[in-house]
Amino acid sequence: MNQARNFLAGVDDPTAHQLRLLLTLAEELHFGRAASRLHLTQPALSQQIRSLEERLGVELFHRTSRRVELTAAGQAVLPAARNVVDAAEYLRNIVRGMASGPERLRLGVCESFAALPPTRGVIATLTDLDPVAGPEVRVLDRLSDQLSALQSGEIDAAFTHLPVPEYLDSEPLSTEPRMVCIASDDPLADRSSVRLADLADHRVISLVPPTFRAGHDFWAANPRPDGTPVRFAAHQGSSFQSVLSTISLGGVIAFVPAVAASFYPRPDLRYLHVEDLTECAFGVAWNPDNPIQSKITALRAAVSSYRARNSDEDRSKTPLRLGVA
Repeated sequence: MNQARNFLAGVDDPTAHQLRLLLTLAEELHFGRAASRLHLTQPALSQQIRSLEERLGVELFHRTSRRVELTAAGQAVLPAARNVVDAAEYLRNIVRGMASGPERLRLGVCESFAALPPTRGVIATLTDLDPVAGPEVRVLDRLSDQLSALQSGEIDAAFTHLPVPEYLDSEPLSTEPRMVCIASDDPLADRSSVRLADLADHRVISLVPPTFRAGHDFWAANPRPDGTPVRFAAHQGSSFQSVLSTISLGGVIAFVPAVAASFYPRPDLRYLHVEDLTECAFGVAWNPDNPIQSKITALRAAVSSYRARNSDEDRSKTPLRLGVA
């Protein structure tokens, strides 16, 4: 113990910037893709990671000519790294808010889901409630980006499919079926519907971070009704489009909200109804620890107002049925 304490006493603390690079590389497991996301050159990213490893005194990644993998030490430090990065972002946002005064409600939404009626309805309601300082909407690429932005305080709320992690509060706005996305040349592709048992031999590719276990399992339908665990693909998609492209090559599937069939029609894919798969909900989520509670109050008022205006159609309870090509 004394030896470890003496060693750590001589180690420079890693910077939040270095830990942010670590988290991005841990997501991509590819120096080129991670460097592109971070707007760095690959050598610069590699140098920063080696510097971080030297500061910590451990190897964080196994590197070969073909792949990059987290070591056991790398896996162990990820939660703490995420906490440090989130804390730094949270501090930055608090200071920014104090310097600029009251901010507008900042909403995040993923990709095409900005076109969904509940998203547009709540945003319109917020604008009607305060025409001068309406909400600020930010488009984020992935669920993991939304979760990070919520935790760090970069955004106040996010429109997303549920479930969300337990540290967030949420309100459902609509429900819809979950469907299976499958390659057009798959033997099942000509069927109008399938059951989960028909998909037992297909590996599932996921976009949901495995660290968010409830969401990861929900969107993989894991375990199956008979208790059988799901077989996962060897890697995750870095974006929804990359998931779809991987599926089109065959051998893997993904369970997606029915709206995806309308937003992402492709000749190399088929979207099939799954007879024994429960529906999913689309809603809005927020961090209950938001330091400006008036923003959350305004959001909840807008959600209630939106629901009241749409009570005749009961959109918060009736499944959102969209045509499937």
